[in-house]
Amino acid sequence: MERVARVSEVIAASPVSFDEAIKAGFERASRTLRNITGLRIIEQRVAVENGNISEYRVRLEVIFVLEQ
Repeated sequence: MERVARVSEVIAASPVSFDEAIKAGFERASRTLRNITGLRIIEQRVAVENGNISEYRVRLEVIFVLEQ
């Protein structure tokens, strides 16, 4: 049986941590994509305001298998 996968890019953010931003991105992707098999963190950034980190941002690739 052949399987075909697809990749969708998601950008997510959290004021708490990179881990929370990744979880937020995954949870959002899970609402519309089925058969997710993995995530790849492409990029991590922070936003800085007044000398403090104000937001953690991640760019993710969400890998999912297409239904037959």
